[in-house]
Amino acid sequence: MSSYTATIAWQRDAQAFVDHRYSRRHSWQFDGGAVVPASASPQIVPLPMSDAAGVDPEEAFVASLSSCHMLWFLDIAARAGWVVDHYRDEATGVLARNAQGQLAMTRVTLRPVVCFAGERVPSFDTHLALHHQAHASCFLANSVKTEVLCEPVLQTPVDASQQALS
Repeated sequence: MSSYTATIAWQRDAQAFVDHRYSRRHSWQFDGGAVVPASASPQIVPLPMSDAAGVDPEEAFVASLSSCHMLWFLDIAARAGWVVDHYRDEATGVLARNAQGQLAMTRVTLRPVVCFAGERVPSFDTHLALHHQAHASCFLANSVKTEVLCEPVLQTPVDASQQALS
């Protein structure tokens, strides 16, 4: 069993409070020392009470699912002998009402674009199977009710070099 620690800190300073016009800026500090500026989402709490530059919990939720999937994918690909050159995911999350009428992150869609090195590139079906195995292994995907979809793209080295030129 493992445990993880995050310290979330907010301070009112001299702002009023009961009028709900206080700043939602705060910080996340992790056990390794990283400090991340955070805020409520400007889509939920209007500026200037939120801070668009801060990471909001909804973005962090999507990023966490994407990161967990990627780390499992890289591990599974390496164990299978595939060499990954790069991996990029522009994941999105949908905040909507769930079946109980509560706001919830109802769907997260991962869109990983993966480029393998060399001439030994997996077939698209093998690529999909690697993502399926990564999804089944991801601790976070196994921990949430949210529908987590994966729409992978297999990028060839030629595609990647042409994309870099444009």
